Amino acid sequence: MAYFPMFYNLENKKILVVGGGNIATQKLEKIVQFTKDITVIAKELSHECYNLIKNNCLNIYQREYKEGDIDNFDIVIVATDNFKIQESIYQESRGKAILVNSVDNTKYCDFIFPSFIKRGDLTVAISTSGASPAFAKHFRRKLEQNIPQDIDTFLKELKSLRENMPKGKERMEYLDNLVEEYFNK
Repeated sequence: MAYFPMFYNLENKKILVVGGGNIATQKLEKIVQFTKDITVIAKELSHECYNLIKNNCLNIYQREYKEGDIDNFDIVIVATDNFKIQESIYQESRGKAILVNSVDNTKYCDFIFPSFIKRGDLTVAISTSGASPAFAKHFRRKLEQNIPQDIDTFLKELKSLRENMPKGKERMEYLDNLVEEYFNK
């Protein structure tokens, strides 16, 4: 089954990451681009994970996960290859308003992480619905080469125009023409 592509506002959402190794580090590197309201629970931390937590002022509990730790979180990322913990946390979350991602195990996921490009306000997500993260990663790299370097500046200009021009057909056509000119230069 394919996953529905959705952009989700993480403002006022609390994120829990269970794990402190390379997998957790990779997920944290993505999430900190969108929020810093992140707590990590891990008995052991890689050097990279520790630095990422410290440099972004994230919360850390250096201990093993225990039942009930997911309470009061909106999203839980289980970044460990311990399938028992993945299943346990997923089952614990059922009936609660908590979304769970168990890394590399779609059986215990409410959502998956896409490969993505983020340049200011532009975010492009690529997913194979878990079929091949390697394909998504290489396709992302291919797309990145085609994104203009000044895209963030252009998007800020468009945002300002949208905020200051009256809504309607004329605004839509004007902005559409600006974007077409931008890509044809």
